[in-house]
Amino acid sequence: MSAQPPQSVAGDERSVTEGTTGTERFGSDKKVIAMRVDGRLQDLFREIPDGATVEPVTIESEDGLNILRHSAAHVLAQAVQQINPKARLGIGPPVKDGFYYDFDVEHPFQPDDLKALEKAMQKIVNEGQTFSRRVVTDEDARTELAGEPYKIELIGLKGNAADAAEGADAEVGGGELTIYDNVRRDGSRAWGDLCRGPHVPSTKVLGNAFKLLRSGGAYWRGSEKNPQLQRIYGTAWPTKDELKAYTDRLAEAEKRDHRKLGAELDLFSFPDELGSGLPVFHPKGGVIKREMEDYVRRRHIEEGFEYVGTPHISKEALFHTSGHLPYYADGMFAPFDVDGTDYRLKAMNCPMHNLIFRSRGRSYRELPLRLFEFGSVYRNEKSGVVHGLTRVRGFAQDDSHSYVTPEQAPDEIRHLLKFVLSLLRDFGLDEFYLELSTRDEEGDKKDKFIGSDEQWAHATQVLEEVGRETGLELVPDPGGAAYYGPKISVQARDAIGRSWQMSTIQYDFNQPERFGLEFQAADGTRQQPVMIHSAKFGSIERFLGVLVEHYAGAFPPWLSPVQVLGVPVAEEFADYLQDVLNQLKVKGVRVELDASDDRFPKKIRNASKSKVPFVLIAGEEDRTAGAVSFRYRDGSQKNNVPVEAAIQEIVAAIGARQQV
Repeated sequence: MSAQPPQSVAGDERSVTEGTTGTERFGSDKKVIAMRVDGRLQDLFREIPDGATVEPVTIESEDGLNILRHSAAHVLAQAVQQINPKARLGIGPPVKDGFYYDFDVEHPFQPDDLKALEKAMQKIVNEGQTFSRRVVTDEDARTELAGEPYKIELIGLKGNAADAAEGADAEVGGGELTIYDNVRRDGSRAWGDLCRGPHVPSTKVLGNAFKLLRSGGAYWRGSEKNPQLQRIYGTAWPTKDELKAYTDRLAEAEKRDHRKLGAELDLFSFPDELGSGLPVFHPKGGVIKREMEDYVRRRHIEEGFEYVGTPHISKEALFHTSGHLPYYADGMFAPFDVDGTDYRLKAMNCPMHNLIFRSRGRSYRELPLRLFEFGSVYRNEKSGVVHGLTRVRGFAQDDSHSYVTPEQAPDEIRHLLKFVLSLLRDFGLDEFYLELSTRDEEGDKKDKFIGSDEQWAHATQVLEEVGRETGLELVPDPGGAAYYGPKISVQARDAIGRSWQMSTIQYDFNQPERFGLEFQAADGTRQQPVMIHSAKFGSIERFLGVLVEHYAGAFPPWLSPVQVLGVPVAEEFADYLQDVLNQLKVKGVRVELDASDDRFPKKIRNASKSKVPFVLIAGEEDRTAGAVSFRYRDGSQKNNVPVEAAIQEIVAAIGARQQV
């Protein structure tokens, strides 16, 4: 066979014979499961084109993990239709740490069904089936998939399928329509699915490092107007050890689930009578929320912000001026009529802050002008994504807007980043990276963003330069910007290594123009300010939910709803212990006395479950000595501590914001 022109392979240029496949080129390295050809992911069984730049894709890489998990989703779908041939297929993309597949079945899946499906999947894996790719026409695909109504619907969507499928990797995409067949070792076709690929070379790559996790309902393409399907979630990893490590993390995360702890610790609830995504805070949860609000209000004032307040509703026209309608219309609740005029619940505070800026003439001497409020906002989140406190429909933002000259923007962003990182550290989060969200530069996707190329380039450059100055990792997020400008978000890792998007800083050159905002410059000219959006907690509700899971409900003393719980050994010592608690209360310490009829051992067990940082115990020996005994959250004790010393220890711990 003739030789092809040289091909660049991961920096190494070489020639291979015509018709060489990725399998032949990389087959000796079992970690390579796919290849990237001129920037596009492809299966190893495909031929390498003339003059192509080819890179190996290893199973440990992000792309490799996605391919592994997408292949596992196909094996799951094959197993489902083996057991239940009447099951109709939805979509099956990889997602963070796993995959899912949606099915239209007569009855919801039960735990025993998942066990049976895992066994069927393992049999398919052990058979070592390979994946084969076929390019088909729309007409041929519709004929072949005549019994799959959801797949036929996707055929008409093609490149738009990703958006239609809740942002997940679509089953259809690109310029070609393809079907992937699972092929047995004897060459016979075992199963097939509409898919753009690529896939692992063989199902054996999955080994025994996959697991089905749970099932639940999911609306087709994320819309409540569509049929509800049954979604099976699973995970897949390169090795069994990695799978075990992940399932151990899941078990720990389940223990820390803020919804479960919120109920156990009597912090908050989600009454059905109010509606999905609308939490209420109980007195103990209210204490934490108030502590957060008091802290962040004080910090904003220290950082040069002025407190303002705005209403929860507005005439709809305001959001046309800001540009949120139509760009953010799907995230807002429908309009309602007031005296013949359409009003909206506000989903953001920035338009109203712009009105405050515009209420009178402004001078360059006032800039930076920093406005801040606890703004209650309402967003029409899809029911499928509402989750406890971390994804709600009604929430409060510690929202601020800095109005600056273009020259002041870099320093203001530095100021805000420093503020944000210090706040997160004060709440016990100290491991971060930054994410730089920019507009999508591809074709018609740019239409989702307003402003000129020059404005976007300058704003992005400013954010990137300031972000890099922090020394933190800066991860690109193409297409993740708001419609009006790029943003930096702080991603914080919690106690078990999960990443959460916390604070955001956004550079906005659009809204000042749309609202006609101006200030008088030093030379007397009228100039347009730059607007910097920032939210430190982001959503106060979401931040609180993250804190519950980060601390597993065992808040540091300064943040704990009850800081000291008094437990008398017997009823006769209750008055003595109450006097000690009263002394603490005078010093601002939050205290409770367990005056229940429970026996002492049960009171101690209840105290442990309540995760109170300090439990003070008093019996005859303590009372006689004018002392108390400490019981700490880790189960350790310190006996016969003089009352004055006990008070000093508690007050010092709360003031130092230390974990006990």
